[in-house]
Amino acid sequence: MNTERWQITVGLGSCGVAAGAGALYEQLEKTADHKRVELKKTGCAGICHREPMLEVASPGGGRWTYVHLTSAAVERILREHVGGGKPVDDFLLAGADRKDAVERYLGKQKKIVLENCGRIDPESIDAYVAAGGYQALRKVLEGMTPAQVVETVTASGLRGRGGAGFATGVKWKFTAGAQGSPKYMVCNGDEGDPGAFMDRSVLESDPHRVIEGMLIAGYAIGASVGFFYVRAEYPLAVKRIHMAIRAATEKGILGGKVMGFPFAFEIQVREGAGAFVCGEETALLQSIEGERGMPRLRPPFPAIKGLWGKPTTINNVETLANIPWIIRQGAAAFAAMGTEKSKGTKVFALAGKIKHGGLVEVPMGITMREIVEEIGGGSPSGLPVKAVQTGGPSGGCIPASLFSTRIDYDELNRTGAIMGSGGMVVMDESSCMVDIAKFFLGFTTRESCGKCTFCRIGTKRMLEILTRFTEGKGSEEDLKLLEELAVKVKATSLCGLGQTAPNPVLTTLRYFRHEYEAHIREKRCPAKACKALLTYAVDAKACTGCTVCARKCPAGAISGERKKPHLIDRERCTRCGICATACKFKAIEVS
Repeated sequence: MNTERWQITVGLGSCGVAAGAGALYEQLEKTADHKRVELKKTGCAGICHREPMLEVASPGGGRWTYVHLTSAAVERILREHVGGGKPVDDFLLAGADRKDAVERYLGKQKKIVLENCGRIDPESIDAYVAAGGYQALRKVLEGMTPAQVVETVTASGLRGRGGAGFATGVKWKFTAGAQGSPKYMVCNGDEGDPGAFMDRSVLESDPHRVIEGMLIAGYAIGASVGFFYVRAEYPLAVKRIHMAIRAATEKGILGGKVMGFPFAFEIQVREGAGAFVCGEETALLQSIEGERGMPRLRPPFPAIKGLWGKPTTINNVETLANIPWIIRQGAAAFAAMGTEKSKGTKVFALAGKIKHGGLVEVPMGITMREIVEEIGGGSPSGLPVKAVQTGGPSGGCIPASLFSTRIDYDELNRTGAIMGSGGMVVMDESSCMVDIAKFFLGFTTRESCGKCTFCRIGTKRMLEILTRFTEGKGSEEDLKLLEELAVKVKATSLCGLGQTAPNPVLTTLRYFRHEYEAHIREKRCPAKACKALLTYAVDAKACTGCTVCARKCPAGAISGERKKPHLIDRERCTRCGICATACKFKAIEVS
C-alpha cells in the first residue's frame, strides 16, 4: 500500500457486529477525518474471540490489527496512531504480551476456503477480482472442457464438506452423465448445527468465492441454473449474497454469456425457514420446490432425479469455496495436503468451553489435541477439557483420551463420531455427558420431520429416558432400553437426521458410561450439572454470617442471624446456584 490516506478496515461479520463493531464503524464514519482516512469493511477473520476488530494501514504500507475495541479505544487509535503516528499497544492483536497466543492460534492453520475472509470487502466485486477472484472461472472457460473440470476435481480428492464426505468429483460426474434437461446446481447453506457458523461466515465474508465455485460446478455438470438455499436466520449472509449476484450480473459474470463465453448461468436465492431436516439434500430440494421439507426415498439420487425430477448436484458452501483454489493451483497441490483418504483442509467452528473460540482452517490429518489445546487454548475455566462434540447433533462426543485422533473422515467415524459440516463444541469437566446427550437429542427430536416412525417416536422415547436420568428417576432397565432404541432408530430411519440422531447417546454411553451409572445407581451427577440431583448446604465453619446469600436467594430459602452461620431450607431451595456464586467465602457446599 502506498497512498496518501490511511486505511481503517472494520470487521463486520456477524461476530463483529454482535460484539459492537457496527457501532464502532458508525463512530468512525462520524469522527474520522475522511480527507486523511479511507474507511473500509471486511468480514470475519476467524479470530472471533477478539472481536470487535479493525485494521489500520498507514500510507507507507504498515499494518496494525486492533482487538477487543471500545468507543474510547477507537478515539485513542484515531488520535494517537492515525493522528500522532504512534500505535496504541494496549489494543494491538500482537502486542508484547499477546504475540505468542496469536502465533499459536494462526500458526497451524492453512487458509484455502478462508484465504479472503477478513481481508477483502465482501460487498465489493472489485475487491474480490483484485484478490484473484474469477481467474479460475476464466481459466475453465478459456481452456477446459466440462469433463476436464470434473477430472481435476476428482483428482484433487476433494470430499463433500457437508457431512457425509462423498467424493465431489464423482458426484459431479453422475450429474454430468445423467439424462434430462435442464440440470440444476444447488448450494446448501442450510447450516443448522448448534455451535456451527462456518458457512455463515464464508457467505458473509467472501460470497463471490462461492458464486465462482457454483459457476465452475454448473459448467462441469451442464447446468444453467443455480440455487442458493440459505437459512433466513442468516440475514447478513442473505444480504451479501444478493449484492454479489447483482454485481456479478452487472459485470457479465452471470447471465446469458458468462464472461462473453457461450455458457449461460443464473443464480436464484431461496431462504429456508430454519428446519434442521432441510440440511438433508432431498428435504432441501422439496423445500426449494415449495413443498414441506421432508426427505425422499433414495434411490433415485438427486444426481439422476433431483429438482423437479431433473438431474441436480448439491454441494455445501465450504465444498464450493474450495473449487476456485483447486482450479487455480491444480489438483496435485490440494491432494498434497491431508491424509490418504481425506485431502486438503477443513474449516471448523470452535465453540463451547474453549478459550480461543472462532473459525479455524486446518490441514486434514492434524490431531484433535492440536486444535483444542494448541489452537483453541484449552478451556477458559482452567478445568481439563473432557470431550469434544463433532458433527453437531448428528455427531458424537470424543473423549480427551482420544484427542490423538486425526482429523480424517474415516478416523473420526471409528470413534463413533462424524466429521459433519465442521461444528466443534468443547466441554470441560463441569459438563455432564448425560445432560449433553439429552440436549442434542432434544434438538433432533424437535427437528424431526415426523415422516418415519422410529425417528418421530423413537427419539422422543429416548429423550424421555435421558430426562429421567437427569432427574434421578432412571433405572437399569431404562439404560438397556435406551441402548436398544438407539441402535434401532439408527438402523431404520429414512434419512440422515434419524440415522445419526442416536450418535451423541451411543458415544456418551461408550466413553462415559460411568456417568450414566452414577445418575442411576447413586442418584448423583458427577459434574454437578443436573439440578434435580444437587443438594445445597452451608458450611458452618466457613460461613461468616454476612447475609449476602440470604439477600440474594430468590426463593427465600436461606435464613440466619448476622455474623452467625446460616441454614438452607432444602424444601424451599430451587437449586438455582445463586448463593454459591454470591458467597465470597466459599461457604456453600454443593453435592
